[in-house]
Amino acid sequence: MSDNPLRFYNPLLTSRTSTSRLPHLQQAGAVYFLTFRLADAVPAEPLQAFIRERDEWITRQAPRPWPEQLEKEFHRKFTGRFERWLDHGFGSCILRDRANARIVADTLQHFEGERSRLHAWVVMPNHVHVLASLVGDTSLADLLKSWKGFTARQINQRQGTNGSIWQKSYFDRIVRDEDHFEKCARYIRNNPGKAKLGREEFLQGESDLVRRIL
Repeated sequence: MSDNPLRFYNPLLTSRTSTSRLPHLQQAGAVYFLTFRLADAVPAEPLQAFIRERDEWITRQAPRPWPEQLEKEFHRKFTGRFERWLDHGFGSCILRDRANARIVADTLQHFEGERSRLHAWVVMPNHVHVLASLVGDTSLADLLKSWKGFTARQINQRQGTNGSIWQKSYFDRIVRDEDHFEKCARYIRNNPGKAKLGREEFLQGESDLVRRIL
């Protein structure tokens, strides 16, 4: 990827961290691995225990940005565990419905090149993974709010419901280098198989760049 236009994490550039309890490290134009899930994708009791453990761990650490090894430890202990829960297929799994999944997939691609540039994505039955670059002055929080807000309205309208669709929080990892980019893209490609999904139970897409390197 020596000629790629991707912008990876640069510790010398100014970054912004959200005020949420979740650590969100942001840099303009950077590449992110994003995960957002349905509101009922994880059972309430283990979720509350997980949140307490995660928050206690964060409180013991120095303020962000963390050193690379500490960042990796956080994702190993918490993000990775959470993603394994998602792959168990808990909750309503309304994204297994092809029409609902298509609403999400079309929304991810709607502002391609304007707000974000998609590299790889997958719509699973109860969660979504995206590998994308921010474009221009787009903020991570605004992008996720736009995606989740629009898809929630469309899915509720289609189903004749009015409840919450998405969990408010989301997971993000700023991509540090080419190797990290490739690992994230490969994770997204392999996620449906890892979760033992049939071909009609998910939607997936990759950029030409990702198809060349995997």
